[in-house]
Amino acid sequence: MKNDNVKTLILGLGNPILSDDGVGCQVAVALKDRLKEPEIDVLEASVAGLDFLDLLAGYDRAIIIDAIQTGEGMPGQIYRLKSDALADTRHSGTPHDVNLATALELGRKLSLPLPQQITIFAIETKDVTSFGEKCSPEVTKAVPACVEMIVQELNGVQNKS
Repeated sequence: MKNDNVKTLILGLGNPILSDDGVGCQVAVALKDRLKEPEIDVLEASVAGLDFLDLLAGYDRAIIIDAIQTGEGMPGQIYRLKSDALADTRHSGTPHDVNLATALELGRKLSLPLPQQITIFAIETKDVTSFGEKCSPEVTKAVPACVEMIVQELNGVQNKS
């Protein structure tokens, strides 16, 4: 593993009891077994809105893993995105309904110590509304592939998806 003394957060997001929505957490669990470097923290969280800021503050780099439904991709497809790719999704109805892009913009305006480098690995899902702790077969197959993509990212290999 490339050791560049950059304090890194790997954050798997999702609701682990809503089938495919828990895929980010599943990837994080798999990464915990692989990554033992002291400068890398791997967490799972079911947060949204401004709660992102508390988790991200103090890190140099963040890798976020989450479920996505584009309406165009195939279940299990993995997208590698930079945080600025989410700029068009900014909105703020209430503090509980603030998305990642809006939370990051607010955090930067407040001069919080947020990561300068944020990469998002989003896995196209099939079902995020059914109760269940298992992902659909297509999404389950994407977990080891996403783990490998993140390990490559940490080693300085850029993935294009």
